[in-house]
Amino acid sequence: MGCKVETLADRYDLTAPGSGNHSLDEYLVARWTGRDGRSAVGYKSLTEWFNKRVLKELYAEVDRETLGVHLDREYELITGDDDVAYDELAAALAADGLDIERIESELISWSTMRHHLKGCLEADKDTNEAKTDWESNTVEVARQRTEEKAQSVLSSLASKERLADAESAEVDVQVKLGCSDCSVRVPFDEAVERGYVCEQHVSDEDEKETTVDSWKNTLSSVITPYGAVEAVQCLLLEEPSLLETLLLPVL
Repeated sequence: MGCKVETLADRYDLTAPGSGNHSLDEYLVARWTGRDGRSAVGYKSLTEWFNKRVLKELYAEVDRETLGVHLDREYELITGDDDVAYDELAAALAADGLDIERIESELISWSTMRHHLKGCLEADKDTNEAKTDWESNTVEVARQRTEEKAQSVLSSLASKERLADAESAEVDVQVKLGCSDCSVRVPFDEAVERGYVCEQHVSDEDEKETTVDSWKNTLSSVITPYGAVEAVQCLLLEEPSLLETLLLPVL
């Protein structure tokens, strides 16, 4: 039985974009590695692209608008944290015969995309460029260590019977940047890749804000499931220099 990416690709007959002869898997690997001549993209960018393809197919089933701008906005609402806007969209989707919870269940996480690329497809990426990108590496090290700490916390909670099925839960640690002017929040690596956090609010005025204030206001970790917050606290208490390392380059 294939992974969720394969299952969804078959269910919705997803194919690679363009008129070439590449398969969907070949396209994903080429974009991830940059072997198609373009800049390589991360797991999160590919996850968003894949999820929007799935969302487009779900919308097409009920003749709901699938134009890019409209789809992008509603995808942000489905995956974002604006509860009011989410409920309004859920009602609108229900009127068209779509269950927003069903839509969410069809979407994949970035870790699922990572597993598909590295596990199912056994793809490998040239790390030479990554070795020189110490800023992104520093954030990635922090993310991985937080994930490890969170997993340890879950094991402890399971042994104390404080959280059911804690050991089988999937820990998903994400570092996101948020726009100081609106609700847009994007993965750190995606923002670095494209050179801005929010396209709508990129302006010369932004340059007047100090880099330190900008990072302090926008850098955040979103950690699930319950109990993982304790892992972050442990990490920062045991490794206070880690947070300093993250902020030092911009001081």
